[in-house]
Amino acid sequence: MKKDLFDKVGFRCGEVMKNRFMLAPMTNTQSHEDGTLSEEEFHWLTMRAEGGFGLTMTCASHVQANGKGFPGQLGIYSDTHIEGHSRLAKAIQNEGSLAVIQLHHAGIRSPRDLVEGDPVGPSDHKKSNSRALTLDEVYQLRDDFIASAKRAQLCGYNGVEIHGAHGYILCQFLSSTHNKRKDAYGGSLENRSRLLFEIIKGIRSACGSDFLIGVRLSPERFGMRLEEIITICKLLIDQGFTDFLDISLWDVFKEPEDPEYKGRSLLNHFTGLEMKDVRLTVAGNIRSAADVHSVIDAGVDFVSIGRAAILHHDFPLKVRDHADFVPVSLPVSQDYLSGEGLGVKFIEYLKKWPGFVVP
Repeated sequence: MKKDLFDKVGFRCGEVMKNRFMLAPMTNTQSHEDGTLSEEEFHWLTMRAEGGFGLTMTCASHVQANGKGFPGQLGIYSDTHIEGHSRLAKAIQNEGSLAVIQLHHAGIRSPRDLVEGDPVGPSDHKKSNSRALTLDEVYQLRDDFIASAKRAQLCGYNGVEIHGAHGYILCQFLSSTHNKRKDAYGGSLENRSRLLFEIIKGIRSACGSDFLIGVRLSPERFGMRLEEIITICKLLIDQGFTDFLDISLWDVFKEPEDPEYKGRSLLNHFTGLEMKDVRLTVAGNIRSAADVHSVIDAGVDFVSIGRAAILHHDFPLKVRDHADFVPVSLPVSQDYLSGEGLGVKFIEYLKKWPGFVVP
């Protein structure tokens, strides 16, 4: 029996999604360089809430000024950001969608021309010319993630997602390839994951039991090992501070790259976990109505939609109304994207994606 895509999804913190569709956190480069919200980013996000997404998530929003990862990034590290976020959260919620902000620090992936001083990470990194955080700076980073979550709660967001994926700073700490520290934050998996767990526990303590907390992880690339990410997921589930796991698989239908884990899909390694009362969402190449049904029927609680949401602001409604819905064919025109609520800067950014925008 197929699950209804428009069933409500409840979280242990008490929040409820109206359906099984989440707007994935996506880089869009549309806000102001000081991290304040622009009209273009406001329009892009609220249009998706209007289009039926049960949870609308912001782009990765940096928790420290020197954690900026891309031009036009939306920030959450200063009280100067509160006004814009308060307006955004309210507008999303007025459409019946949960408003969630993704907390982020780019670490060694911070472009040097966007930050003051050297980019930072868990260890010195010659390729990016970044330096290792001191122990005091690690503590400050932890505290700034927590402070940003408190700021987000003040703005009225239903919750936050902690970005521990895609090679950004928390992923760098998790990675034995990038993390060569000799203190309590390096070495064993327990030590490499310590910062992530301290942040989650700190946010739960600071924001209370009714605040939604999600964690994004990616099990491959950037020095990630599938076995270790599965172990971290089990710990997150067992420790009781996390409401949902957001696993970025790049392609939900592929097998793992690690030869030891081939023979079943990468997705199956996560749907096979005993989730208890933690919800599971996944991202990666979920484009059509058939894809959505396939993923939900595999045991996922809700889907995280990226590219299809760029192409169709009302993707959930399209899937609801058309059982065989597939997105418009690529490439699409700039006018088409403008009609779907994308600003000029976002469209320029998408021109870097091969075959996405008509030249």
